[in-house]
Amino acid sequence: MVLHLVRTYDPLGTNGLLYNGAQLVCRTIELPWKDNAARISCIPEGQYELARRYSKRFGHHLLVKSVPNRSYILIHPANIAAKELQGCIAPVTTHTGPGRGSESRKARDQLHQLVYPILENQGKVYLLIKEATPDKSPIISRHW
Repeated sequence: MVLHLVRTYDPLGTNGLLYNGAQLVCRTIELPWKDNAARISCIPEGQYELARRYSKRFGHHLLVKSVPNRSYILIHPANIAAKELQGCIAPVTTHTGPGRGSESRKARDQLHQLVYPILENQGKVYLLIKEATPDKSPIISRHW
């Protein structure tokens, strides 16, 4: 399975739409792009393999593997990227501003319902990250 994350960039934060084919799975928030600097930037566009991970802090979540010059990039709940993320990706239900969203745990649960059965059966799940452009996705909007 390949999930597509289509991003819009803003100096205050990065917002995205996460798709499985044509189906919108959830929205995402991230830190703004700052040249892939650790803890202050979203990760570079590209394709990454996802894996299941567990920690006491975040519970069950996803690990984004093999990010250049970065480690422990996670997909975990957060509603304000600037306060709660250090380069990770947070699923959200609704965008409320650049790098801001709501109902992150609900969005995380929807994502896990889709991805976890595949990973539990030794399947592969990849995340393909690209910038939103009008010609690639007419339903993408830079407004919330």
